[in-house]
Amino acid sequence: MKTYIIIFSLLCLLCLEGNAQLVPPGNQTYSFTLQDCINYAYEHQDTVLNAALDVKSTEYRIKEIIGSGLPQINAGATFQDYLKLPSTLVDISAFSNGQVPPGTLAPFKFGVKYQSNLTLDINQIIFDGSFLVGLKARSTYRELSQRNYKRSKIDANVNVTKAYYQVLVSDEQVRLLDANLAQLKQQLDQTTAQNKQGFVEKIDVDRLAYQYNALQTQRENIIRLLVLNYQLLKFQMGMPIGENLALKDKLADVKLEENTADLNTDSTFYKNRIEYNLFESQVKLNGFDVKRRKALFLPSLNAFGNATSSYQNNTFGGLYGNYFPASYVGLRLTVPVFNGGQRVAQLRQTQITLQKSQNDLYRLKDALNLQASRARIMFFNGLQTLNSQRRNQDLAREVLRVTKIKYQQGVGSSIEVTQAQTALEDADNKYIQGLYDALVSKVELDKAYGRIQ
Repeated sequence: MKTYIIIFSLLCLLCLEGNAQLVPPGNQTYSFTLQDCINYAYEHQDTVLNAALDVKSTEYRIKEIIGSGLPQINAGATFQDYLKLPSTLVDISAFSNGQVPPGTLAPFKFGVKYQSNLTLDINQIIFDGSFLVGLKARSTYRELSQRNYKRSKIDANVNVTKAYYQVLVSDEQVRLLDANLAQLKQQLDQTTAQNKQGFVEKIDVDRLAYQYNALQTQRENIIRLLVLNYQLLKFQMGMPIGENLALKDKLADVKLEENTADLNTDSTFYKNRIEYNLFESQVKLNGFDVKRRKALFLPSLNAFGNATSSYQNNTFGGLYGNYFPASYVGLRLTVPVFNGGQRVAQLRQTQITLQKSQNDLYRLKDALNLQASRARIMFFNGLQTLNSQRRNQDLAREVLRVTKIKYQQGVGSSIEVTQAQTALEDADNKYIQGLYDALVSKVELDKAYGRIQ
């Protein structure tokens, strides 16, 4: 319990710095059941929202992959102003009718001062093995992002449920403390009156007053922790901690032993675990990566085309007065021949990665089975401990009742009453701890068997 309080306090400090606090709190009071809190978290918790954005991003990534196989059209324009036209040496003996010795070179300037070109390029994949593999992998890629989104919702569900139960347990603890304080106050008033009449000693009053003050302090501490528990719940929900939240559900509404009868016979539960599903998707993607690397050994065929309009003139004003069009189409066949063994090495790497992921998936199955066994044992142990603490709580309450009667009849001592009261308080505290442990173990059990979706 102390460890939980420390962790919880750190989380509250973090939530005070979160973006949720930028939203000014309103005067509205939210009265939520556990499911209402979970649904609110699905719509407002930042990790869930980010996972949903990842799903959208994946859809755009798929469109990008598909788009790479569609015609790629690019238009361009150039303008050139030759400040100095380039010169080229030409053998002028061929043009001199023998008047110039052979090999005589003279510089000539070719071209005009202003040039401009408008171009249109088109490229289209006709066959590319790696592109076809990418098209086949897009559904698995989409599946992976959706499963990541589902995992974020499961995590939010678990965290909100635990925080919700913590508030309910704290409320129950306050209720028990109020009951103990009420009966202890009554006993203190009676003992004080008896002391004034000379029937009991002052030390008996002091013992009860000490116990009452200690219990009152404990209640005040729990009330402050209850405020923090509400803040933690709102933090897990993605709700600003300044908002007002009231819980509809009660501890009596929680069915601890619900859906636990078939745990030992469910041998395929691991297939419902999101962790296993994610690994399955990753193995599929690794398999597609191997196919993509193999496809790189195949030839690729692309079609291309170009249309160009060329404008030339020695004056800028007349540059676009006339033009010289040109166009062509063609096919480009690329056949991989040799690249130093890089493709083979890359293929081997992807094959090893696939094998490792298959090994991890097999190992994960055992790990999930072990986790479920542990969760089942922890749940049944917690349930048994809770039932035992309930019986001890009833026994401690009965012992206190009998001890008080004996003391009032003069056959018992005030020390026995004090000890019985302390025993009841200890039983209440152990019951509260056992109650929280049982509730948390039920959440972990449902998670381990893939029942939280």
